[in-house]
Amino acid sequence: MVDPLGGSPIIHPRRRGWGHAQHLHRILRAHLNPPFLEHLSFRLGNQLFFIQLEDVDGLLETSGNPDGLFATADGCAGHACVMPMHMVRADWEPTEPGWGLLDSRTRKLIDPPALISDEKIVMTDWELQDLAAQVVRDELAKEGRELMSWNGNPGVNPSLWFVGDAGPEWVVVRAVRYPEGEAKLPSNISEMRAHFNKLGHPGHFVSVAVASVDDPFDPDAVTNGNVVPLYRGHGMHIEYGVAPNSLDTLTLLNKVFGFNDIGIQFFNTQAPFKFVG
Repeated sequence: MVDPLGGSPIIHPRRRGWGHAQHLHRILRAHLNPPFLEHLSFRLGNQLFFIQLEDVDGLLETSGNPDGLFATADGCAGHACVMPMHMVRADWEPTEPGWGLLDSRTRKLIDPPALISDEKIVMTDWELQDLAAQVVRDELAKEGRELMSWNGNPGVNPSLWFVGDAGPEWVVVRAVRYPEGEAKLPSNISEMRAHFNKLGHPGHFVSVAVASVDDPFDPDAVTNGNVVPLYRGHGMHIEYGVAPNSLDTLTLLNKVFGFNDIGIQFFNTQAPFKFVG
């Protein structure tokens, strides 16, 4: 399949002059690993944009469908967009002006910077799950593991697949917000494990707990609710590890680290706070 992601969307900000590209704080997706709910997604300020590509000439079959795009965009309280494209000489070009994006529902032109506001937006469960999956993906990549597929849908298991020593292995990732300290195993984990064990695919479970960097870590937070929400784009502490005696274990140490828009930076293997509850 011809890869339009290798053309316009990725280099589009530089070639077409996205005037506010310096505010493009985080690329969420820019790859061709399944599943294809969207082809490209990013955060600009406090807004999220999820994009499916369209070949206006019908020469290229692109994976994905509108329902999948709406599911991920709505689940993340973001904007569902399409980028109509066509082949110009040997390269893919957006057909629309500016950012080249149309609202998927209204087909009206979208100007992403105009949608940015000062509103503090609380992260949805889907956003939190996607972040948790990213944490595990990044750690597996550092270990030299080949990632096969992943998704950020909290209702879909497994969360990701990677190539283990003897073949494909799967991981269920779950995220919780402080003051919760550890995610629960899915109710169908036994059936899932039995099914994949028959196919020779071992599984793993990783719990990811997240707290705002501005949280006071009140020891009575469970009862008095004195917790700072997880705001989109704001700093946070993340703790993750393998649930004891749950499944086969990944070679992941329990770690706590700070997360910001520049990237993930490990600063301590000991928690700077104590999860309660």
